[in-house]
Amino acid sequence: MRKSVNILCFLLISLLIKVGYAQKIPFEYLDVFDLQYVSDPQISPGGNWIVYRRMGFNIMTDRAEGNLWMIRTDGSKHQKLTSREVSEYSPVWSPNGDRIAFVSATDEGSEIYIYWLESGKFARISQLPSSPSSLTWSPNGDLLAFSMNVPEKPPVLAKMPQKPKGAKWADSPRITDRVYHEADGRGYIEPGFNHLFVLPADGGSPRQLTEGNYQHRGALNWSTDGKELFFSANRSDDWEYDFRNSEIYSVNVENGTIRELTTRKGPDRNPALSPDGQTIAYSGYEDKVQAYQLSRLQMMDFNGDNKRSISQNFDRDVDDYIWDSKGNGLYIMYDDKGNTKIAHMSKNGSVKNLVGNVGGTSIGRPYGGGSFSVSDNGTIAFTQTRPEYPAELAVYDPKRGTSTKITDLNGPLLNYRELGRVEEVWYTSSFDQRDLQGWVVYPPGYDPGKKYPFLVENHGGPISNYGDRFTAEIQLYASDGYIVFYPNARGSTSYGEEFGNLLYNNYPGQDYDDVMDGVNFCIEKGIAHEDQLFVTGGSAGGIMTAWIIGKNNRFEAAVVAKPVMNWISKTLVADNYFGYANSRYPGQPWENFEGYWKFSPLSLVGKVETPTMVLVGMDDLRTPPSEAKQLYHALKLRKIETVLVEIPGASHGIANKPSNLITKVAHTLAWLNKYRTSNKKD
Repeated sequence: MRKSVNILCFLLISLLIKVGYAQKIPFEYLDVFDLQYVSDPQISPGGNWIVYRRMGFNIMTDRAEGNLWMIRTDGSKHQKLTSREVSEYSPVWSPNGDRIAFVSATDEGSEIYIYWLESGKFARISQLPSSPSSLTWSPNGDLLAFSMNVPEKPPVLAKMPQKPKGAKWADSPRITDRVYHEADGRGYIEPGFNHLFVLPADGGSPRQLTEGNYQHRGALNWSTDGKELFFSANRSDDWEYDFRNSEIYSVNVENGTIRELTTRKGPDRNPALSPDGQTIAYSGYEDKVQAYQLSRLQMMDFNGDNKRSISQNFDRDVDDYIWDSKGNGLYIMYDDKGNTKIAHMSKNGSVKNLVGNVGGTSIGRPYGGGSFSVSDNGTIAFTQTRPEYPAELAVYDPKRGTSTKITDLNGPLLNYRELGRVEEVWYTSSFDQRDLQGWVVYPPGYDPGKKYPFLVENHGGPISNYGDRFTAEIQLYASDGYIVFYPNARGSTSYGEEFGNLLYNNYPGQDYDDVMDGVNFCIEKGIAHEDQLFVTGGSAGGIMTAWIIGKNNRFEAAVVAKPVMNWISKTLVADNYFGYANSRYPGQPWENFEGYWKFSPLSLVGKVETPTMVLVGMDDLRTPPSEAKQLYHALKLRKIETVLVEIPGASHGIANKPSNLITKVAHTLAWLNKYRTSNKKD
């Protein structure tokens, strides 16, 4: 009898252990460090192998790190490319698929390496003074072209007396006379210009092809005979002020002679030569100076004649494209209603969709992104995402017309996490009856019989979009018991040029109504409740959040992250200060004071009653901390409940460091939870 009882107890304990192991738990803060994702997949010309950058987060150094891995297109022989444990990126296959060129970190800086497929050996072939970019093989595989910065000396205004030997004087002043002299996430830009170079694929001395005080960077493309290199640049005399403009050029590889192939006002970029060498595809638009303009897919003959748009009737941005091997058209990537797709566009503009759900490289929030490449036989390697996982590697088989996910980098983590369920919703604008799209994320273990706090998360941009993609931040909000709603209000991309341009000289405008219509829709459906509404957002989402609490007092609490509060002050101190006049509001701030002030959330601060946290990165150059402080100081003077959270070392992309992503979410939840009632039965 005792033996039977012992066996029964053993079986029960074993069962409980198995149940415990199988039980999923919600997504947690430290899980962020265990996420991985695929970036920049490059398929071999023959379609048998894919090399990609495998990204992860180092919990000790608090940063994203990536090195190169290889895998066969059937998912077998998954292996690291080299034995080096340093940053590796920008892989490109040689024309016949026998070598891979890539860039990797060394103690002296980033250098170019070659990996030989047959032997599995690799070697450094360069010794460069600056980091190379836009690495591109010549047609016969004997040269590599790339872009690289060539430093210039800063201006000197005054000659200082020589300091005594051993004296410790203050550092010399930093002097600039450039329009564009700093960049968010990068800081001060050292003087210099990017130029084009070629380097023997077996190693040797790099040779500079371009000259002059112009920036030469972006996609490079060789002529089929290897005598010319096509690129995009702005080589006009007034290039600093004509900053939206660029043209397509070619440079003779032997003598450096440059041909200008386009001349219209506006950006022309990313030249891609057809397989027969007779047609150049490129993207851009005729600049109408407005908030949002679609990039059209263009074509012209090799000599610059016969320019035409092939995507004129396709109401979506086309920026990423690759010629098919027969030259009948191009594979394109585009956003449509919050989902990124790959399609084939023929030379007459007809479009055939092939795959969706591309992206997953924006880990924090559900923005677009991702990339793809195509083999000679039409097999496509791409980054695939769903709300359940960030970018994994997937392959499209043109014969079957199907896609297969061939990696599962996040399975060991996410198979044991219960994520919030994501639901797409559509509702109607109360302003002009447009159809509007959004997504609702339910907490793990959601019980429709309970009331949950309802959090609106406004996206940045505003010329951008959220979609049905993985998002660590929103999943953490859901794990804490919030129903999260993220809408694509007017001004969002992926709905066409007219929809995206509705904010021209009208921002914030009816996008506010779009967000509130979504809130009202969710209340009507019983998803949200009037007494448990919360709101947050960063950048343009921070602007919208500040605008919302200035327009109504319906929300229990708000977190305004990295906002613009005053368009007059922001426009002239941000790193992109030169880019706002006329495309956002008419004229410069001193020419249109009333207009800039009219759309500044600070103009509504006297009506704010909502308890508000203000959050900003201390190194933010895009929406500087002075903007956040204007809101915080105004609310303190009005004795409204508020707190200012400044994150050291964080630029505008607060979530670039995993710990800062966690900091942002943890502080947001701490503030909102002060004003939240517990979940309860209706």
